[in-house]
Amino acid sequence: MFTSLTLLVLAGLLGPLLAAGRRPLAPVLVGELIAGAVLGRTWLHLIVPTSQPFPAFSAIGFAMLMLEAGNEVDLGSKELRGGAARGAIALLIVLAVSLPVGLAVGASFPTGNSALLVVLLAGSSAAVAFPTIRERGLTGPAIAILITWITLADALTAVLMPLTLSAASRIPLALLGDGLIIAVAAASIMLARRMFRTSLADEVKRESKHRHWALQLRLSVVLLLALAAIAERTGASMLVAGFAAGIVLRQFNEPNRLAQQLTGLASGFFVPAFFVLLGASLDLSALVHSPSAIGLAMTMAIGATAVHVVASLVAGKEPRLPAGLLASAQLGLPAAAAALGLASGALGPAVAAALVAGGVLTLIPASAGAILLATKPAGAATAATPVQ
Repeated sequence: MFTSLTLLVLAGLLGPLLAAGRRPLAPVLVGELIAGAVLGRTWLHLIVPTSQPFPAFSAIGFAMLMLEAGNEVDLGSKELRGGAARGAIALLIVLAVSLPVGLAVGASFPTGNSALLVVLLAGSSAAVAFPTIRERGLTGPAIAILITWITLADALTAVLMPLTLSAASRIPLALLGDGLIIAVAAASIMLARRMFRTSLADEVKRESKHRHWALQLRLSVVLLLALAAIAERTGASMLVAGFAAGIVLRQFNEPNRLAQQLTGLASGFFVPAFFVLLGASLDLSALVHSPSAIGLAMTMAIGATAVHVVASLVAGKEPRLPAGLLASAQLGLPAAAAALGLASGALGPAVAAALVAGGVLTLIPASAGAILLATKPAGAATAATPVQ
């Protein structure tokens, strides 16, 4: 077991190696996917994702990936409130445009699940966009709209995507589970706000810091696992569980210690493990030898970019085009769709690989959009406080 785990961790290091330097060769996740593909099903077969304990690591890694995305969402931010109306309109436009585009793509490249394509086209990635906005100090009306838009898109598609891969008879229970996850998350916020204001809570935090108990990290993991357990029991979305846990944790201003601890736990092991194991489960040879799958990957990337640019042009504010490009970034959603589809047998190897490849390709226009936003007056850094 430890030999396989060592290989898994070493494979994850390819991501930072390719992403290092002033001119990175590829995003971190792409390097991790490549390493998994080389060591897994595509080539060497040294990593078998179905062997224990890999399924558990993969599930926890995906939940933590979505926790990181949810942790980028600050429900109390001025940017989120300021862009609420136009952000909601932008999402509605994306959904309206994604429907015919997704159906057309499904008709052109038969996958057996056009509804899944519609949801994927409408998705955005807070895990990609929000760190980019923060690192570049982007502000302005266009950014406020973008923050609301991506937050709503992430939340909605997290609920809808797993339903497109579920049997019709399971959908009511899954929706009930999603509702229960949201209710527990909301109750956790209210309860924690009351408890954390007491002198006892302050004393416990001081003691935890002084004696290295990491109680806040432990409670964070308990929350994530509890919400994930609800998802597991009811067939609800693990995306919703992780995303909700991240939003809860963001409400309590612990930007330094807890954020560093979560980053170490998630980005240091579990999230890279998820992407390596996902890469190991993909059959890239099926993608390479299937012109239809290659066409699907390219069409999904182009389609996702197009629908987001259209929505930004209609509902956004200047600079509209760069904002739409950044909003088109995909990360967790296509990866989750591939993982769920392969596990359930709902997606074939070539289609699953194509969806992941399409998601990776959207990072190209998203990166271009971020660069353009940083050079535009409306998107440049100002004296205003950047997104926290």
